Amino acid sequence: MKYITGESMSLGSLMVDIQGTELQKHEIERLMDPMVAGVILFSRNFESVEQLRNLTQDIHDLRHPKLLIGVDHEGGRVQRFREGFTHIPAMRVLGELFEEDGKKAYEAAEKIGWLLAAELLAVGVDFSFAPVLDLDYGGSKVIGDRAFHGNSITVGNLAFHLMKGMRQAGMASVGKHFPGHGYIQADTHHEVAVDQRSFAEIQNHDLQPFLRLIENGLDAVMPAHVIYSQVDHNPAGFSEYWLQNVLRKQCHFEGAIISDDMSMQAAADFGGPVERVRMALEAGCDLVLVCNNPQMADEVLSKVHWHADTVSHARLIRLHAHGKYEFDKLQYEPLWQAASTIIQSLSQQYDQQDLI
Repeated sequence: MKYITGESMSLGSLMVDIQGTELQKHEIERLMDPMVAGVILFSRNFESVEQLRNLTQDIHDLRHPKLLIGVDHEGGRVQRFREGFTHIPAMRVLGELFEEDGKKAYEAAEKIGWLLAAELLAVGVDFSFAPVLDLDYGGSKVIGDRAFHGNSITVGNLAFHLMKGMRQAGMASVGKHFPGHGYIQADTHHEVAVDQRSFAEIQNHDLQPFLRLIENGLDAVMPAHVIYSQVDHNPAGFSEYWLQNVLRKQCHFEGAIISDDMSMQAAADFGGPVERVRMALEAGCDLVLVCNNPQMADEVLSKVHWHADTVSHARLIRLHAHGKYEFDKLQYEPLWQAASTIIQSLSQQYDQQDLI
C-alpha cells in the first residue's frame, strides 16, 4: 500500500521498530514524529523478499529525507532475514580461515561484505549493524563466534576488508561494541555487565580494531552497554567520557554514534525510558535505539524534546544507502557468484552453529 505523505522534515535522533510485516496506521503516526530518524527491522518483519521490499519502500516514502532503515545482519546467529537470502557464516569462520591463509581470508571478507550489503540494499535496507569489532576472549556468552578472532590486529584487518566490501556495494558500516564487549561473560540483553580492566589494557587490545577502521572512514560506532568500572561508572553508551573524550577526541572519530537498545536490561538499571534516552543523547549519541517496547517509544517521543545540531544530522544522512540492486538479478553478478562460492566452501569446511 502507498501513502501520500513524503513530508519534508529533518531526521530526528530516535530509531524505533514496528510489529509486523506491514505498516499500521498508529505506526505511521509514530514514524512521522520529528524525533524519529529511522526504523530497525527484526525477523518478525520479514515474510518474503517481495514483502520486505514493499515494507521498506513504504517506510522510505513517508518522509524526506528518507527515514533510515537498519537491521542486525552480521551472519551466523545474528541474521534477521533468512528465506531467499544467502546464509552468511559467523565471522569466526573468517578468523579460522585467516589461520590457514591470511590473503584468502581478506579476500573472502571483502567479498562477503559486498554480498551482505548488496542483498540488503536490494530490498531497501540502508545499513546493517556490522561489523562486530569485539575480541574473542573465549568466555563471552553474547559475543562468541560473532567475533572474528582473539587478536586485535587480525580483527581489525578482517573487519577492514569486510567494511571495504560493504562500502564497494554502497553501504555504511557500524562498528560495535565500543570500546569492546568481548572480555566479559555477561549478556547485556539480560544483565548488568561490568568490565574491571584498566583503561590501558582496553586501549592496548580492544580499542585497536576500532582505531583501524576509524582511520579508514568507519561510518558509525555502537557503544556497549558495559560499565568499565576503572574508567567511568556509567556504561559506555551513557558515558560522556567514553564518547566525547575517548571516541571523539582521542580516536578522532567523526561518524555517527548509535546507541545499543535502550530496552536492554543493562540499560534499564539507569533510570526510566526517558532518563535513559536523555543520558545517551547528552553523552553524545547521534541516534538512540528504542526497540521491542512500543509504549516505551511513545513515552520517549512525548517527553523527550531534543534538537540535534546540523553536524549530527549530517552524520545520519551519510548512513543512507548509496547502492541500488535488483534482488532477482544479483545471482548473475560476478561478485555475488564469487562470494556465494566462498560462503559455500566455508560452510562445508567449518562446523557452524545452528542458525537462530
